[in-house]
Amino acid sequence: MSEPHPIAGLTSAQFAEAARARVGRGHGVARAFYRDAVGAGRFEPEAHGLSAAPAASYRASFAFALPEVLRTVEEGEGAITAKQVLRLADGLEVESVLLPMGHGRHTLCVSSQVGCKMGCTFCETGRMGKLRDLDASEIVGQLLVARHVHGWPVRNLVFMGMGEALDNFHNVLQSLRVLTDPGGLAIAQERLTVCTVGRVDGIRHLADAGFKRLNLSVSLNAPDDPLRDELMPVNRKTPLSKLQEALRGYRPRANFALGVNYCLLPGINDAREHATGVARFCAPLGRVMVNVIPYNPGTAPLTRAPGDDEVDRFIGWLRDEGLPVRRRITKGRSVMAACGQLGNVELRRSRRG
Repeated sequence: MSEPHPIAGLTSAQFAEAARARVGRGHGVARAFYRDAVGAGRFEPEAHGLSAAPAASYRASFAFALPEVLRTVEEGEGAITAKQVLRLADGLEVESVLLPMGHGRHTLCVSSQVGCKMGCTFCETGRMGKLRDLDASEIVGQLLVARHVHGWPVRNLVFMGMGEALDNFHNVLQSLRVLTDPGGLAIAQERLTVCTVGRVDGIRHLADAGFKRLNLSVSLNAPDDPLRDELMPVNRKTPLSKLQEALRGYRPRANFALGVNYCLLPGINDAREHATGVARFCAPLGRVMVNVIPYNPGTAPLTRAPGDDEVDRFIGWLRDEGLPVRRRITKGRSVMAACGQLGNVELRRSRRG
């Protein structure tokens, strides 16, 4: 018999089709079985009135093994920021972070790869290099562990953890289908955000995928090619003019607003002329929201964290340019759970050994 299908990587329709092909008698309860698995974290064929033979067929045909929780670390009291470190079936590790967003709402920052090959100089994950892609079940599994193991009240998801989401397009697309499936997790598209460093081919593929309310954000971090080449090697292959062209073509709906993320690096990209350059880049993109993210130093800091006065000054310059701006409140820096701090460089070294 072929390997069991990971339930977390299937939509309800895909699961029902596979059950019809593999289980035969008893496939009629497949959709209820599926809702029980992804919605409540239960893998109990017998709970649906199945006799021993079809229950055994379900168990042989499908797997519902979530990643193992190695550890969790928390910052704060009350509305905590928490990072879960998960061990995958092959022994590799992946991290995701629960972020309190106020008013009782929480966002889970999920990973799409173990490590990342983009090599952004300000990012801890980039120092790992890419070890492998996550499959759809491992991406969705991060949410299922958060909900069913920790009991975290996750409302929104952002693909801003380890890895470049659009470098793993096939698996990320399947995970989006699973997450939004009305027969299962049924998360509204507007509660999901895919972030990219600027994979132009991935942006175009995502535009063709048919999602009308899915959010997209781009990590800009520099408004000119020489500086972005230095900070983000992807820019050497895809300069800002090409990225700008791809983003102009991504208009899934009339009122879409592109997220433009800008990691503020003191002494590197925080001058007045940089703010002017950000506005120039954004000018042809339609509605945007610029998210200013104070730099979070990792184990090999590129610079220091900016002070509040420096962040406020840069935000003021952006607003002078007519841009809508939000400051990303720093959460999780003390436990290496903040933006740009995820990853285990030692894991790559041990694999090389």
